[in-house]
Amino acid sequence: MDLRFTAEEEAFRRDVRAFIRDNLDPVTHHKMLDGRTPSKAEIVAWQRTLNARGWATPSWPKEAGGPGFSVVERYIFLDELHQAPAPEPISFNVSMIGPVLAAFGTAAQKERFLAATANIDIWWAQGFSEPGAGSDLAALRTSARRDGDHYVVSGHKIWQGMAHHADWMFTLVRTDQQAPKKQMGISFLLIDLRLPGVTIRPIVTIDGRHEVNEVFLDEVRVPVDCLVGEENKGWDVTKFLLSNERTGIARIGMTKHLVRRVKRLAGADEAVLRKVAALEAELKILEITQLRILDAQRGSNAADPRSSVLKLKGVELRQAASELLLEAAGPAALEIASDEDPLGEDDAEWLGSIMPNYGILRAASIYGGSSEVQKTIVAKTLLGLS
Repeated sequence: MDLRFTAEEEAFRRDVRAFIRDNLDPVTHHKMLDGRTPSKAEIVAWQRTLNARGWATPSWPKEAGGPGFSVVERYIFLDELHQAPAPEPISFNVSMIGPVLAAFGTAAQKERFLAATANIDIWWAQGFSEPGAGSDLAALRTSARRDGDHYVVSGHKIWQGMAHHADWMFTLVRTDQQAPKKQMGISFLLIDLRLPGVTIRPIVTIDGRHEVNEVFLDEVRVPVDCLVGEENKGWDVTKFLLSNERTGIARIGMTKHLVRRVKRLAGADEAVLRKVAALEAELKILEITQLRILDAQRGSNAADPRSSVLKLKGVELRQAASELLLEAAGPAALEIASDEDPLGEDDAEWLGSIMPNYGILRAASIYGGSSEVQKTIVAKTLLGLS
């Protein structure tokens, strides 16, 4: 097993690093350094910059308009974005609905949505979770009944990330109330959020930011041509979506960025530095594990269940790094900074983001598949336990 990158892969890394350095707006870069959320306009501008280079859709095949990256190139690309740091392409567009449309969409849906999705002319939201249907997603109750050329949709979705920015939502609805199993009778719909009957309400999270929302659907009439895949077989589409784009899920680059911040604040504090050394050792082990998986995947784009191990440990280490950052900052972290505060020249602006980011990272154990779900996947697929 050779865990070294090839000469071509190292050259690709240099190209990505240089592109980010030369093209990322300095204000957007400063916000990312400070742990702040760039504005919608800044996110859109950066994604369109990536799209002009052909890199906005790293997980898409060439036939769908993507760059056709290998799994290793996708890893390198995301790692450089995380370490810069620079905004990732919007996951709802790029990692979720784009590959779904490429795999399951009709020719008309691909023509209508793929290019606009890549260029973020359409901003998508994910309409999966509901009150009482989060990790147990198949328990969803939002209904859709067929009425001529439309589905009439009613229900309540929650935790919709950036839905207040979104134009459309891809969502799961129950189209057969009598299905013998709860995974049956579910369909995958595309819903224009500007349709009558759609109401979006904000949820302000523990970090003081408005990033997630509730979406209420009250007799919303959705054209039948917005069905993706077959009626009542949306669970197959969903499994594809949730398993797609595993590369980079450990987000090692993000943790490395946090560790650099800890070292800067800790100075000569030996107690903190000892903890940093232990964390860096675990981070190196995780990185080697990810490289071993990537080496096994060279030449294949198939999802690997071992990515659940990467997600589990990657989240734990990012949370540990955020805790060390809080410890190193001490009382200075208690002065909360908002995304609207002016950007300064010293440490004050990013010190104020430490506490909010520490708080919101607690949710990383849940989103993208909770830790309990990942452990179940590991137990069944890797350990053969029932």
